[in-house]
Amino acid sequence: MTETGDTLEGLDEDRALLDRTGTADRVAKILRDRIAEGFFPPGTQLSEKAISDRLGVSRNTLREAFRLLTHERLLVHALNRGVFVRRLTVEDLVDIYRVRRLMECAALRGLGEPPYPLDALEAAVERGRKAAREEDWRELGTANIKFHENLAALAGSPRTDELMRRILAELRLAFHVMADPRRFHEPYLARNQEILQALRSGDPAGAERLLGRYLDDSRSQLAQAYEALIS
Repeated sequence: MTETGDTLEGLDEDRALLDRTGTADRVAKILRDRIAEGFFPPGTQLSEKAISDRLGVSRNTLREAFRLLTHERLLVHALNRGVFVRRLTVEDLVDIYRVRRLMECAALRGLGEPPYPLDALEAAVERGRKAAREEDWRELGTANIKFHENLAALAGSPRTDELMRRILAELRLAFHVMADPRRFHEPYLARNQEILQALRSGDPAGAERLLGRYLDDSRSQLAQAYEALIS
């Protein structure tokens, strides 16, 4: 099982984001981002003392942040053992994709008349192209996540945005343990571009159909590979 250990070094730069009265929400955001980036992979035990020292926050503040992230299903508390980054089950993956389909497809279905605000989607696609050219498959995965965050953001709902960020952070717990990230990210770059092109053309219904097939294929591919990995 992975220990917190040397991975704590990256938290030093994050300490600057916290003032003396840094709140549990701010600490939770830092840890959420680090978990989503794979900085703390699934199974990592999080040391209260080490993290509170690095971030310059109290143990009570950190425990509240842990509680928040446990509620978000990113952490799990093992009795008499401590707090760990959660490992997903196949059932978790299937449910995550169920929620994604509800949220992302609804965002497209609710669009009014074009033109639509697509700058963030275009930036995410270009970020993905750059990562693919450089064969940086982890960065391509991040670009893909950003694409889908911004797709849901077309709904114009801060609550949807927050839920989507949490859902995608949880999804990345599965991606971080897969051995071949290229396999799970590269084929979907072109499909992101197809969805974007449909929206550019003022065809949200077509974009929704593309997205639905995309999510079904991604769910099937990832769940099958993940089940084989953990069985």
